[in-house]
Amino acid sequence: MLGGLFLCFEGAEKILEAFFHKHEAPSPEDVQQKLETPLTPEEEKAKIKGAVRTDFILSAEIIVLTLGVVSQHPFMTQLITMSLIALLMTLGVYGLVAVIVKIDDAGLYLSKKSGSFTQSVGRGLLTLAPYLMKALSVIGTVAMFLVGGGILTHGFHLLSEWISEAASSTALIPGIGTVVSAVIPTLLNGVIGIIAGMVVVAVVTLFGKLKKAH
Repeated sequence: MLGGLFLCFEGAEKILEAFFHKHEAPSPEDVQQKLETPLTPEEEKAKIKGAVRTDFILSAEIIVLTLGVVSQHPFMTQLITMSLIALLMTLGVYGLVAVIVKIDDAGLYLSKKSGSFTQSVGRGLLTLAPYLMKALSVIGTVAMFLVGGGILTHGFHLLSEWISEAASSTALIPGIGTVVSAVIPTLLNGVIGIIAGMVVVAVVTLFGKLKKAH
């Protein structure tokens, strides 16, 4: 539940930052200059800390949910399932993430090669990188609300039952009832995640101001 609240909190922070601290999309020249300027030890430490914290929570949530699914199975089944999920997450998901975050590095490397085609590919990757990162940021924020909100609604049985009833009632709509009933739980989980995230941001902000005042 705390992990779900944290995911909603991070998602709410991203939304508030997007609305109140708008930044222009970086140009390929800005991306290249940023690549050539190394991070300070403090900046690198902060980035690593934030990434490790979020990845740890997401990994813990996945492990807990997986363990809940196989909790009634024999121990060896649980062990094999958890090991396969861990391997899949490490090599598949985080391996893909590692490739994505290195796209700009690959673009910079290729843009400095001698061949014109290779340079064009490199410049294309440099142009693509900021837009891809922006799209992934939006998708990641939506996923935080859906996953975090889903965890919260499953933790509160009244909410879970209300969402199930809402989905069942929309299934009776002629023509599109099946589609709507399938989408309703996801949408409501996202809405609840947004509300929960905003509440946590408000509480954290108020606590921070009170702490500074004293």
